[in-house]
Amino acid sequence: MVDTHKIASVAKDVLLAPVYFHQGRRIKRDTVRLPEPDGERCGFVSLHAATDGPASDKSTLKLMIVGDSAAAGVGSQTQQEALVGKLIPILTQQLSAHSSFNMLDWSLQATTGHTSFDILRRLYVLPAPTQPVDVMLLSVGVNDTTSNVAIDKWKQQIEDIIAIAQRKFGVRELIFLSLPPMADMPAIPAPLNNFVGAKALLLDQILQQVCATHAGVNYMATDFARMIKEHSNGSPIDIAVMFASDGFHPSSLMYGYWAQQVSERMLALLDMSKAE
Repeated sequence: MVDTHKIASVAKDVLLAPVYFHQGRRIKRDTVRLPEPDGERCGFVSLHAATDGPASDKSTLKLMIVGDSAAAGVGSQTQQEALVGKLIPILTQQLSAHSSFNMLDWSLQATTGHTSFDILRRLYVLPAPTQPVDVMLLSVGVNDTTSNVAIDKWKQQIEDIIAIAQRKFGVRELIFLSLPPMADMPAIPAPLNNFVGAKALLLDQILQQVCATHAGVNYMATDFARMIKEHSNGSPIDIAVMFASDGFHPSSLMYGYWAQQVSERMLALLDMSKAE
C-alpha cells in the first residue's frame, strides 16, 4: 500500500528545499561560534567514604566520556559548568557509598563538530587502556543530522563504534545519549527546525534499535520534560534558558540536569551488573 503521508512529506520538503538552504546558510553565517570550555579533561578522584575492608577488595571505576560539542561542554565557560564538571561531583558523592569502588578514573574525549565517523576514527587512534573501561558515555548525532548523513551510513558507524568500544576498550557498559529535540533549538527557525527535527528523530530511532540488539549497550533517553518541570517548579518558563547564548548548545543549567540523569542511569547499570 502506498504511504500517502510519506509522499506528501517528501513533496513538501522538495518544495521547501530553497527555504531550507537559505535558512541553513544564514544560521552558519550568523550563529555565534562558542569555544570549547577550558578545564581539566581527565582526573582521578578518591572515594574517601569507601575505606572499609581490605584494599584488595576495592577497585577503580574507569569512565570515558566521548563525543561531540555537547560532551565537550560547549555552551559553558568552564568544564566545571559543563557536563563532565557537573557529573563527576555527583558520581563522587554517590559512589562514596558504593563499597565496590575506592577510586574514580575519568577522561573526556570530545571535540566540537565531531560526527559518528569522527568519533569512530578517534577511537581507532586512541591507545588501548591498561584497564578495561567500566562505563563509556557517548554523545553523537547532532552533527550527523546537520550534515544530513545517509541512514545506512549512520547505522553502520554506530555498529562500528560499538564494536571497537567493546573490543579495544573492553567497555562493560556503553551508554548512548539520545539526540536532543533539535526542532526546539532557538537557533533553528521554522520551517527548517521541523525538517532538522524530523531527521534527528529518525537517527535517534535507529540508534535505539541498534542499541537494543547488543548486550552491554544502552540507549538513554534524556528526559527534557523532566528538566523543564524540575526547573520551572510548576510555572511556565522560556525554553531558551535550557540553551546557551548561541541557541544551539546546552546551557550550564541544562548540563546540571543532564548530569543528574546520567548519574542515575550509570549507577543503576552498575548495580545491575553487580547483582549479576
